[in-house]
Amino acid sequence: MKRKVAGIAFIIGSLYYILAEAISATYFNASLFNTYIFHTISELGIPNANSPLFWLMNSAFILIGLTLIFGDFYKLKDYIIKNKAIFYILTLVTGLGVIIVGLIHGGNPLTSGYHTLGAVMAILGGNVLLILISRSMADFKGFQKLTLALGVVGFIVFWIMFFNIKSVYMPVFERLSVYTLIIWSFSAGLYLYGNANND
Repeated sequence: MKRKVAGIAFIIGSLYYILAEAISATYFNASLFNTYIFHTISELGIPNANSPLFWLMNSAFILIGLTLIFGDFYKLKDYIIKNKAIFYILTLVTGLGVIIVGLIHGGNPLTSGYHTLGAVMAILGGNVLLILISRSMADFKGFQKLTLALGVVGFIVFWIMFFNIKSVYMPVFERLSVYTLIIWSFSAGLYLYGNANND
C-alpha cells in the first residue's frame, strides 16, 4: 500500500508540474514558443503583468518539492541499501530548494540571491541525487539505468547552463536540467506503483 501511495504522489506531482508550466506559459506575455525558448521557468513565477498565472507556477514548484520529500522518505528510502545519509540530505536539499524557488521569486534584487540559491539546490542537488539513487539500490535494471542517465544528462546540462548564463538560449538549458527531475519523478511513480503488489 505504501508503494502505491508514494507512486501516485510522484505521478500526480510530476504531471501537475508539467501542466502548470504549460498553462502558465500559455498565458505569459509572449508566444508559447518564445516563452519556452527565451524565458526561464522562474519568470513564470514572478508576480507581474507578464505572468498573470504566477501563482500556478509557484504552486507547482512547491508541490513537486513536497512530492520529492514525501515520496523519498515515505517509501523510496526502502530501496536504498547504501549511502542512506547522503540520500536523505540530498533529498532535503533538492526538495527544499524547489520550495524556496516557489516561495521566493526572482527578479527582485532583495531576494534574487535566495531564489538563485534555491534553484541551484534544486537543479544541481536534484541531478546529483538521481546519480546517487541509481548507484545505491540493490539492482541496476531498467529504472536504475534510466535514473542514472537522467542524472548524468541533467548534471551536464546544468553546467552548460551555468557557463552560458547570459546566452539567449539559457532558458532551454535550464528546462532540460529541470525536466530530468520531472521525468524521473513520473518514472519513480510508475516504478513504485507497478511494484505495489510486492508490499
